[in-house]
Amino acid sequence: MAVSDPLVSTDWLAARLGEPTVAIIDASWFMPGSGRDAAAEYAERHIPGAVFFAIDEICDHATELPHMLSAAADFAVAARRLGVREDSTVVVYDGHGLFSAARVWWNFRAMGHAETFVLDGGLPKWIAESRALESGWRAPGHGDFKAHPDGALVRDLEAVRAALESGAEQVVDARSAERFAGAAPEPRAGLRSGHMPGARNLPWDSLLTADGRLVDNSALRTAFENAGVDLAAPVVTTCGSGISASLAALALARIGRADAAVYDGSWSEWAARSDTPVTVGKA
Repeated sequence: MAVSDPLVSTDWLAARLGEPTVAIIDASWFMPGSGRDAAAEYAERHIPGAVFFAIDEICDHATELPHMLSAAADFAVAARRLGVREDSTVVVYDGHGLFSAARVWWNFRAMGHAETFVLDGGLPKWIAESRALESGWRAPGHGDFKAHPDGALVRDLEAVRAALESGAEQVVDARSAERFAGAAPEPRAGLRSGHMPGARNLPWDSLLTADGRLVDNSALRTAFENAGVDLAAPVVTTCGSGISASLAALALARIGRADAAVYDGSWSEWAARSDTPVTVGKA
């Protein structure tokens, strides 16, 4: 499948429903306290053939940090149980339009599965177009997925610390401007407020239209450039827990920077420690 765009359209997916090489994944996830249950919403209605990827279950359970990337062997087992094959074209969507789908897109790409895409407009667009839905839980056939981790797409704390100190990589924080400046409390208890010294701020919602789609490519480039990002230089994205950082990485891939890395631990890790510098105020 010769597609350079990380997004596929609802028309594209509708024409391929039922094809054995297309693996459709519902990656809906909602912030704690939102009052929404992603699994229950999947059971109520989802795109025909879609399986549910539980972000807080298919993760590294050896850490208390939220939904960290799984070990390769564990991820491969989970993907096979979802019916994903080596030759699958993976299409991920969510109930927002675009939010958590980007995290699962990044998960698969970090595991070396390049044939992974996000459904443009997600479930809201699919429903608005009166397309087919189904309910209940699917029992997919067992896939033969194998993980081939791509470490170039993942950064840990020490790599980010080194990038900030050397300036070799730009760190882009996708949290809100208020959280970045330390003017709003963090939603997770025990975290300091503020940002990493030297990080740029580009709130994730500024990359989206009102109906949950990425703004056009020209507007994406302008948004990154206005945030002080050199689009020709290496970029690492970060946020609160790696969800919206993945959305920022998706936006970069849309404008030709598919090599952007994600700091997996993000602010949940950085701000919980006592040995990491934190700055308060605007960048």
